Amino acid sequence: MGIDTVDAAPPKQRRATLATVAASAGVSIATVSKVLNGRRDVASATRALVQEALQQQDYVMSAPRRAGAAVEPTVEVEVDGALRAYSSEIVQGVIDAGAQAGVALVVSTHVGRAGNKPAERPAVWARALVAAGRRAVIAVTSELTAEHLAALSRAGIPLVLIDPMNMPRARVTSVGSTNFTGGMTATQHLLTLGHRRIGYVGGPEGAACNHARLHGYRAAMEAVGAPVVPGYVTTGRFDYDSGVLMGGAMLDLPEPPTAIFAGCDEVALGVIEAARARGRRVPQDLSVVGFDDTQLARIASPPLTTVRQSLREMGGVALRTALRLAAGETIESHHVELATALVVRGSTAPPSSDG
Repeated sequence: MGIDTVDAAPPKQRRATLATVAASAGVSIATVSKVLNGRRDVASATRALVQEALQQQDYVMSAPRRAGAAVEPTVEVEVDGALRAYSSEIVQGVIDAGAQAGVALVVSTHVGRAGNKPAERPAVWARALVAAGRRAVIAVTSELTAEHLAALSRAGIPLVLIDPMNMPRARVTSVGSTNFTGGMTATQHLLTLGHRRIGYVGGPEGAACNHARLHGYRAAMEAVGAPVVPGYVTTGRFDYDSGVLMGGAMLDLPEPPTAIFAGCDEVALGVIEAARARGRRVPQDLSVVGFDDTQLARIASPPLTTVRQSLREMGGVALRTALRLAAGETIESHHVELATALVVRGSTAPPSSDG
């Protein structure tokens, strides 16, 4: 992510036990155990009473440990919203690493964000993961809350975040890229070509990766004394429509930029479309740089100059780290950043003489 995790540990929460649930429901521990194990020899009214107590107490069963002929370990892969070019590459990396490790994977969208369903309580979500035999959770660009993290911790399910939108205050394990360096490299490329009026069209304002890329852009501009004029920095979403909208607004300025660094490839393609709609050619009239190096960058017209992230390797590192945590191993670092690199293609050129 380009931003390291903080060392403050989350406050420990007292974990509900079978005894506390039984006392709350006014039944025996054996009855609670029967309900948890799906036994049928419990009256429906008693079962409902116990289930209500489980909800109120936020009871989470411990994750099953390997014993005897254990079932194939399963890892939950949580994706925030619909799969896009970026997240698809990461998930493919998780799948490839999972196949090598003999691990089954389940890919799902982030809790409470699918359709119009209400958000699921974190403890309920964690209980469902335990019941389904999940050994670990990998979250891609997720907005999991502190409550979700606490529920997973109580359940004994390790979590690995990949490029989280908002880095939790608690110390968590995460995998990202050198976003600051990537942002600086992209901007330096445009500066080297001779551009000085360079805009940045980024993603969500609160996203840690967006902050890092924006700071890299500003650092490169400041290093050569190039001004960042009002209107040359905008933030929105990491998607095509935001690129069309924000890129168009930037190109409609009285003195528009001659180059734009986009926060991701999808945004970059939106910027290119905004330029086409205004009769501006890429790269003759406008240079555009993206970030990610997804398949979209290679099939774009013109092919997109972009900053390459090792997206599949990020997924592989996350999977291997999650399995080490599930096995009780100690990891060397709670945050891993993979290197980025500029890939120059056909969407950048020196500014035109009449730019």
